[in-house]
Amino acid sequence: MRRSPQPLLQPAMRPWVVVALLPWLASCGSQGQKAEAPALPTPVEAVRVAAPRNADTVSATGTLERRREMALSFRIAGVLTRMSVEAGDRVQAGQVIATIDPASLDARQQQSSADLERARRDVERDKTLFEKGYVSRQRLDDRQSALKSAQAAYNAASFDRRWGQLVSPASGVVLARTAQTGEVVQPGQVVARVADLNSPLVLRLPLAARDAARVRVGDGARIKVEDLGGTLLTGTVTRVGEAADTRTGAVTVELELTGRPDLRSGQIASAELSVRAATTPSGPAAAQSRIPAEALLEAKGSRAFVLRLDGGVARRTAVGFGGFDGDDALVSGLADGTQVITVGAGFVSDGEKVRVVDPAKLVGEN
Repeated sequence: MRRSPQPLLQPAMRPWVVVALLPWLASCGSQGQKAEAPALPTPVEAVRVAAPRNADTVSATGTLERRREMALSFRIAGVLTRMSVEAGDRVQAGQVIATIDPASLDARQQQSSADLERARRDVERDKTLFEKGYVSRQRLDDRQSALKSAQAAYNAASFDRRWGQLVSPASGVVLARTAQTGEVVQPGQVVARVADLNSPLVLRLPLAARDAARVRVGDGARIKVEDLGGTLLTGTVTRVGEAADTRTGAVTVELELTGRPDLRSGQIASAELSVRAATTPSGPAAAQSRIPAEALLEAKGSRAFVLRLDGGVARRTAVGFGGFDGDDALVSGLADGTQVITVGAGFVSDGEKVRVVDPAKLVGEN
């Protein structure tokens, strides 16, 4: 019987062929991957430039007060014998609020009256003697000087006696009582505070000097009093302080509120003032926009540089520089809506392609 020929070995059954081809196949695959996956543009963060504004706002918190509030005190020391009002009482102009013991005042007035009478008698006697030539002109002049001194002492004692009673200088309400009957009060020690209810209610705000410089009399404001449940009120700037507080550096700005009898002196309120845009050393900020300070590549004098996005390409662009305001830089020369690179600007070159991503995406990619 004739044997049939042996079948040829199939390629899949030749191990040495497969082993020999593996390095070549691996190199071909890696070259293909490199060709198909080019390097991605540098990821950066960017912001859009807002158009410059001609107006701005300033916010602060202050205390409501009557414009005319008086701290009442005696000009002389004494024992407080009567205090006829309490906090919240209504008072009329000229009403007696407090009285001190008049005994020492009466004694002083009597003593000065006696000294005045004696000085007058001395002058009259020496005038007669001078006319007869028994005393000199100098002695008569000394007597007349002593009379003037005694008259001044009597007038002072009489004035102090009138201050034995403390009266309200205006019709209003007692805001506070700070002394009790039987206490020894000193000159200038406040015993009561009275508010004139005919004076307008004002809100006094402590502002930083740079913000106060942007406020003008007549500027409007929106005011919110927490005790009223956040109801918005309106006010007008009536005064801007000319001096800063020596401790805090703050300047007091006064706003006037009208037509709200339910408001009380001492309540806390916050206000948002509509003011002019900030000014800078290089001119008014009305021609400048705000961008994050980290967007600046470099700044010198009134000139700085940023990286502007132009179709996915970073372009080094010169801008006007007006200084810093907090965490922002004030620049000019950028159109409204222009995108400038912030995070990553220091790692990008002029003309390099970039892609804008969110911070969360940057973290995920790293």
